[in-house]
Amino acid sequence: MSWQARVLLATAWVTARPLIAALPQNETGVRLGRRGTAATLAVLSPTLPGTTITRVDEPRGEWVRAPGTSDDRVVFYLHGSAYTICSARTHRGLTSRLSAASGMPVFACDYRLAPSHRFPAAADDVRAAYDWLLEQGYRPGQIVLAGDSAGGHLAMDLTCELVKAGGPLPSGMALFSPAIDLTFALSARRGPRDPLISAARARRLVEHYTRDVDPTHPRLALSIPAGCPWPPTLVQVGGAEMLVADAEHIHQTVRAAGGDCELQVWPSQGHVFQVFAALLPEARTALARAGEFIKETS
Repeated sequence: MSWQARVLLATAWVTARPLIAALPQNETGVRLGRRGTAATLAVLSPTLPGTTITRVDEPRGEWVRAPGTSDDRVVFYLHGSAYTICSARTHRGLTSRLSAASGMPVFACDYRLAPSHRFPAAADDVRAAYDWLLEQGYRPGQIVLAGDSAGGHLAMDLTCELVKAGGPLPSGMALFSPAIDLTFALSARRGPRDPLISAARARRLVEHYTRDVDPTHPRLALSIPAGCPWPPTLVQVGGAEMLVADAEHIHQTVRAAGGDCELQVWPSQGHVFQVFAALLPEARTALARAGEFIKETS
């Protein structure tokens, strides 16, 4: 583990986790969390120099183009943070570097956030943005899905819905620290103690989105039918985070259904460590590998 990763993990344990634990578990806490996260990522995860950002109002999102990208293929990116906190803007550090690593533009979806917008608002926005990309002339085989944390759950949900519809699927999927069990029972039972947040607090954050919905709803408790044409999938996760349990579950589930899934567990790394590529050599290496995967599958 690099010294930068050691410092970042220690800082998370000493400062970030206590601050997150102290936030009130209500809308005020969500607003404070958004402000704190945006400020932190603006400093620690800057946009790659030379990147162009183009906002789109309908569907809400933005095009992120690193220098030298070609528009004949696209990465459709879904940010995470418990359906409540982040945005396309907060993730520019990650999406700009993913654009550079893949050589493709990234369309980052700004789906509606809880608690103002509950299930299935985010999933509906993601589907609308995907359909919009098709209307722009992209074929499914020219689209690679990518996402982190809750965005990984949204990417899996979109793919499951496309499988049910029987149409062509995106050419591949790259997931960073994806969530699959929104009750966080899997993480609490099998995952390590996370340096950022407890499973109980993470569950309560997500419940701003899933409140009053049966957790066994098929678009929350996702399943992959055996023998379905699942796209090649890459899962990267930090070995120090609780969602390593979710990543392992996704890997096992996709492979059990007959799909191709590669799992990369990065020792001693935290949740969505790729977002800190400006600081961490491990994050830069991980994004380079994700970029190669995207090139190979698109």
